[in-house]
Amino acid sequence: MTDSNVPFLAPLRGLQEDWIDYNGHLNMAYYNVIFDQGCDEAFAALGMGPQYAADRKLTIYTGEAHVRYLREIHLGDEVQASFQVLDYDEKRLHIFQELRHKDGWLSATSENLTLHVDMTGPKVAPFPDDVMEKVQDMAARHKDLPYPEMAGRRIEILRK
Repeated sequence: MTDSNVPFLAPLRGLQEDWIDYNGHLNMAYYNVIFDQGCDEAFAALGMGPQYAADRKLTIYTGEAHVRYLREIHLGDEVQASFQVLDYDEKRLHIFQELRHKDGWLSATSENLTLHVDMTGPKVAPFPDDVMEKVQDMAARHKDLPYPEMAGRRIEILRK
């Protein structure tokens, strides 16, 4: 997975031409696609990949998301999504992601509350013991990472 000095890192990836909007940069919807693909990598490492859903009829849903768009990315850019566990309980994960350009600068962040779901309901359900063990392990490795300054922000118009 990852060592304790860094969050989980998805592979570096490029942008698809049809993701670029009429302003010449990545359309806002595709930031979420890239973040979601990064989550898929992390969830697979936690034992909750596509086979988990197919075999065990358990999966992850996003309950809430807050994306911040900080710097444009363009066709030809390569980016990498991180995944940091901020908190968890028996049914939920609070995670924070950064989308960084291959040169290291920050393009966007995504903070999410994810729900572990029994697809036969569907209903929110506890993580099985084997998955909870992996969640606890990743959370333990992330506990000494700095708490992201941009986490927990609310949307508002700041007045002077």
